[in-house]
Order: sequence, then structure tokens, then C-alpha cells
Amino acid sequence: MDLSKTISQKTFQKIIIYYFSGTGNSRNVALWMAGVAKENSIKSHIVNIAHIDRKSVVTPEPDTLIIFLSPVHGFNYPPIMVNFITHFPKGKNKVVLMNTRAGMLIGKFITPGLSGIAFYLSALVLLLKGFSIQAILAVDMPSNWISIHPGLNDRTIKFLHEKNKDRVEKFTHKVIRHKRYFKHFVEVYDILFAPIALAYYVSGRFFLAKTYFASADCDNCGLCIKTCPVKGVKMVENRPFWTFNCESCMKCMSNCPKKAIETGHGFSIAGVHIFFSVILVLFYNYFNIYFSWIENAMLITIAESVLFIAFIGIWYRLVHSLLRFKVLERLTVYTSLTKYKWWGKRYKALMTM
Repeated sequence: MDLSKTISQKTFQKIIIYYFSGTGNSRNVALWMAGVAKENSIKSHIVNIAHIDRKSVVTPEPDTLIIFLSPVHGFNYPPIMVNFITHFPKGKNKVVLMNTRAGMLIGKFITPGLSGIAFYLSALVLLLKGFSIQAILAVDMPSNWISIHPGLNDRTIKFLHEKNKDRVEKFTHKVIRHKRYFKHFVEVYDILFAPIALAYYVSGRFFLAKTYFASADCDNCGLCIKTCPVKGVKMVENRPFWTFNCESCMKCMSNCPKKAIETGHGFSIAGVHIFFSVILVLFYNYFNIYFSWIENAMLITIAESVLFIAFIGIWYRLVHSLLRFKVLERLTVYTSLTKYKWWGKRYKALMTM
């Protein structure tokens, strides 16, 4: 019996990894998987979905293993990946769903992140398209959201990379041999975060997109605009301006050579306070007679979300214009936690082989 032929029959002949990545976590995972495929003489194709025409993707050959890989934003895949999966052509291939989520470290214990509804929603869509889910894996890579929490130290980042590389490679050896893995699909507590995931998708992501700004340290090199994977940054009044297209992937903040991109915690908190204590109160006081018939909680939530997004857009545009005044620019900078070394350590995934 030809042993090599027997082994090859037990593995996929080709894998395609569709990924989205901001600071490099998902890219590294894709490269680790491709490395295992190469060791086993399996063809692999890595596709950054931010660099392709996502509306003209064709279904891969039936014997190809398809892998979808993306970070988790707001307890779900980010909109770019959700839309990609939703518009992906129908097929009969086996599929692996993976995500990179916010990993932390306590001693030598890796605290798991939360996948939310990322796997459940995507699995449902793909099953309806005719695909078969073979395996699911969440990878707790270093969190890059320094808008929300202090940056991780180098020891933590290195430890998480090393542990996850080993874990991903072992997982890949299994899936290329048609083995099934659903451990992270049964983390049913993730369902509890469905309301938050919905709120993030409806309005939260738009709010976060309007928290970034460039300080006076910016030299207008344009790198944030050129490298944004979703074209979410443009130049307005000779200063980078974040649009509602921003996915909060943190690529711009982590790659800025001048470390000039900050999260405006101060003006963001001020804006939220003004909205809820002034704008929303005035809105209901003035329009109460017209909206007294609205009793449906969903309709009220939608109305408030639309109003909130509109206000945040106007508020951010105003702040952006005022940043040309030195006093206001400095006030905005020093009320931003990302300005301080103890909080704002920029993150980039370690280079991998």
C-alpha cells in the first residue's frame, strides 16, 4: 500500500482562508494555518477580504476547505465580515469558523474573550447556503482595543502569541484531516451578549468610529488614510477625519509613526452627557405630542439610535473643527487616556513565520 497516497486521501487537497485583520492577530493565525498546510503538502490560499472585490467571489471547488477568520467587534464579527459571509455564494464545501478575541493574562492563565453571536449567526447563514460546518475555534490573541483598556505589556503579548501559535497549529492538523471540533460553539453564555451585539451593530460601532482624532503631532503623512482596510479615514480641513465606515480595528492608531492618533475619551463622554441630558430631553419635550402614540420599545430604540448617531456625527464634526485651536486641541489630548504611557501602549501583532 502506498502510505503517502493513503495520507493524502485523508486530508483536504486545498484550503482557502478568508480573513480580516486590523493589527495583525487574524493575519498571524492565517499564516500559522497556511504553514501547517504547507508541511502537509496541501495548497493554501490566504485572502484578505479588505483587498478584494467582495461582491464577485466565486464558490471554491467542492473539495476545498473554506475558513472564515476575523476578530470579534462588539460580540460579533465586524460588519465587513458579516456582510462578506452574507453575500458569499452558495456551495457544498466544509467550513471552519474562527475568530480572534480579546485575550488577557493573569499569571500564566489566559483569560478567554467573548465570541458573542459571531459563530451562531455566521453558522446559520452558511448552513442556509448549503455549507457544512466542520469546526469552530476562538483564539484568545492579545487585545488591541486600547480605547477601552490599557495596552498589554510585551511579556503578555509574547506569551499569548506563543501559546496560541501552538494551539492553532494543533487545531489545523485536525481540521485538514476532516476532524470535527465544536468546543467553542457550546459556550452558550455567549448568547447572553446578543442584545449588546445588536446594539453595537445598530449604533455602538458608529459611536466608536467618532472617538478617534489626530493630535497636533500629526504630520499629515496620510498613512492612516492609505492603509485603512475599510476606507474609513479621509482628510478634512487638513487633518485626518474618521467616518462612519470606520470598523475600530485599531490599525491606524497602532501604525501611526508619530503616535498622533488618540481616542478622545474626554470629548466622547462630554458628547454622550450632552445627548442624554440635553438633546434627548429637549427632543421628547418638544415632540412628545407627536410621538405619544409610540409605545413599542423597538420603535423607540430605533428612533433614539437614529437621533444619537446624527448627534454624534454633528458633535464630532464640531470637535474636529475646533481642534485647530491650540488650547482646545491640548484639552482634548490630555483628556484622552491613550495619551498616557501607562494606558496607551500601541499594539502590533508580532511578526510570524
